[in-house]
Amino acid sequence: MIFRFLLLSDEVDNFKREIQIDSEATFLDLHNAILKSVGFTDDQMCSFFICDDDWSKKTEITLVDMGTSSDEDNYIMEDTRLEELLEDEHQKLLFVFDYMTERAFFMELREIIPGKDLKDALCTKSEGNPPAQVVSLDEFESKNTSTDIDEDFYGDSDFDIDELDKDGFEGLNDLSMDNPYDDDRY
Repeated sequence: MIFRFLLLSDEVDNFKREIQIDSEATFLDLHNAILKSVGFTDDQMCSFFICDDDWSKKTEITLVDMGTSSDEDNYIMEDTRLEELLEDEHQKLLFVFDYMTERAFFMELREIIPGKDLKDALCTKSEGNPPAQVVSLDEFESKNTSTDIDEDFYGDSDFDIDELDKDGFEGLNDLSMDNPYDDDRY
């Protein structure tokens, strides 16, 4: 069985890679195919994350053993076959290639092709230039964060903390404002 993955970047609009790989290959094989397709070096820590449909991270597959606690499943790229954790088309993954800034490729298992095998992974589509493999933390923060917090940050420039008192909240009139958790309800 062959898995066809699509890789996108939120940093570069016209970047796209498509990789086909055998389902029995390991996550390390997929890691190497991705690095080769984008021209990245293999000297950086990387991880795959299996995600839900909203891109929330669920299962991590690490490049090396990170020594997690024994009550958590520990998946290492070299020892984990793709077919062990991937079974549905449109499954979403993240490939975090820059640990310091959490920069990643967004991946989707676009197609499962049954009845075929593939000896080596192939990059079958390559469009656009990839983002830089590593950026400095200062450069990343200057591009991606704004510390301009003004009176509109909380949504209402007319907000006045003095307007809030216990009289304005139903049920609080009879409570002492010293420590509301002294009440039996808590």
